[in-house]
Amino acid sequence: MQRPLCVAVLVLLLVFLLGANWIRSGPDASTGDITGDNRPVLRQTLAWIEHYTVLLLGVLVGSLEQPPTHGSGGPRTRGTDGEPRHGSPLAANLSICYPSLSDGDRPVYCCPPRPDGAQTVVDFEYPANTDSFPLRIRRPAHLVDDVYIAKYERAVAIMKSLPSDHPHNFFRQANNHCLYCTGSYNQVNSTALFKIHRSWLFFPWHRAFLYFHERILGRLIGDNAFALSYWNWDAPEGMVMPGLYTTGALNHTERDESHLPPQISDLNYECCVPVQEPAEEQVATNLAFMYHQMVSGAKKPELFLGCKLRSGTAGACDGPGTVESAPHNTVHTWVGSERNPEREDMGAFYSAARDPLFFAHHANIDRLWQVWKELMGLQDQPDFDDPDWLETSFTFYDENLQLVRIKVRDCLDPTKLGYTYEETALRWLDARPKPAVPPEVARGILMKRNDGDTSRLTRTHVESVYATLEAFDPAGRALDATITAKVRRPDRSLLQQTLGEGRADGSEEEEVLVVYGIQVEGDKYAKFDVFVNLVANEETAGPRSREFAGTFVNVPRGARRTEAKQEGDAGAGAPPKVTLKLGISELLQDLEAGEDDSVWVSLVPRGGSGARITVDGIRIEYMR
Repeated sequence: MQRPLCVAVLVLLLVFLLGANWIRSGPDASTGDITGDNRPVLRQTLAWIEHYTVLLLGVLVGSLEQPPTHGSGGPRTRGTDGEPRHGSPLAANLSICYPSLSDGDRPVYCCPPRPDGAQTVVDFEYPANTDSFPLRIRRPAHLVDDVYIAKYERAVAIMKSLPSDHPHNFFRQANNHCLYCTGSYNQVNSTALFKIHRSWLFFPWHRAFLYFHERILGRLIGDNAFALSYWNWDAPEGMVMPGLYTTGALNHTERDESHLPPQISDLNYECCVPVQEPAEEQVATNLAFMYHQMVSGAKKPELFLGCKLRSGTAGACDGPGTVESAPHNTVHTWVGSERNPEREDMGAFYSAARDPLFFAHHANIDRLWQVWKELMGLQDQPDFDDPDWLETSFTFYDENLQLVRIKVRDCLDPTKLGYTYEETALRWLDARPKPAVPPEVARGILMKRNDGDTSRLTRTHVESVYATLEAFDPAGRALDATITAKVRRPDRSLLQQTLGEGRADGSEEEEVLVVYGIQVEGDKYAKFDVFVNLVANEETAGPRSREFAGTFVNVPRGARRTEAKQEGDAGAGAPPKVTLKLGISELLQDLEAGEDDSVWVSLVPRGGSGARITVDGIRIEYMR
């Protein structure tokens, strides 16, 4: 389209939007509820027209722009197919925001009223720590006082009272999460979705989101020292839902009523099973689970942070880190309301940030990232020395209403961002699980299993030095019941030849159990636990057993794009295939299985969700 015509159409569309917004304005504008006055039909019709007008505006703005697109952070190298070449950092194409529908076919208003691609974007600069802007201290939510609660409630109340199109409005803030969870944006110069879950972008994106949200809250109440509090669910004294989130402006109606205080949270929650362990037993289970997710199962950055998502369709990956899979996903599900189809609000990603508890939950997730770095001795260096990761950028409105581009490299040190966490005891460090069955007893049982040749695999071959593949049927295997398979470990002699004499013991490598080709039908809730050499009852076995290797949890996005669906989108045919990687070196040591040629792996479906899950296979590899 010629530029003069584009400009003319843009002007007409903007005039229409201003008029429609004036008609729609009413007492419920701050909540985004389009049915809150005496003209519901007119307002809903206008809302739909506005929604698609914004989409058209984005297309027109995109046609007027010259590469690189806003948010790119610099020029891109592109291949002959038009996709970015390997080595290009990721950024969202802000020029076009695609609307979404909920799983119940209701419109989901994630997109901003005006395309962010038309706004001026500036690069992030670290805040100065001065007497006027002191280092903010994030405290455990169960320890904050009444003065803090009053400040926080006032800040959120102000946020909720702002006009619906204001970037600081609470529901606009919540929609930041919705935008990047439903595929509202493509990557710059690509048709691939820009997404921030189940990859190495999970931790830095959420850190940046909380950073800007926190500073906006402080600005609204004139307190530069204001800090978010964190839900300290990894400590026994903090495992109950914090009281400040059950009253006043921080209360939220869309929660599971059976999980309100004084109920202890279940960090490995199996939805939607009403039976829960007694309080003391649940605390012990939570601590053992945290030990696995933070220590024994997460000894490499990729195991903790997630797979290495790169630009373009060729760079796609779908693999969560240990903490993202759980307790991040499990706590989301545990909090969400049992009355709603996808356990909204917290139980579905598109709606999760509408609950103020989201920010306390993610503050603890953010804290655990820093704790993990310190445990692994990485506090003074990047988790990955990879420019594709370090140069990937996100955009947020800051407290001055300026759209800011912040890179992953800017998000690695909380103190440079002007905040820190009040320390609490890490009780889970002393909760290393023990085998459910003594290893010598288990070995005898497993030998009988070997003699019976009960492996349910159909083919086996060596894929490479680092990966011995155990594959199921070509179409995958449904997890409608427990699958137990004998999986060969990599040949140590081949490992020695490849790594050299000095590293023949694999001391710098982590042995990793890989469950690959995981698909969840319909993007619904799904969960299965993974065990190694399990001979105890699979129904009662859990994180307090050393045989427990990890868990996979799918939290539904709860919404899908209505326009230009891309591969991997919930509305575009087959769901994406996920890879789950679990560190097992310490586990094998504790099970006295370090010298065995193979191990028995059990995939145990939970919560009646197995019929929705298929798995392509299991293998063991080494990760440097």
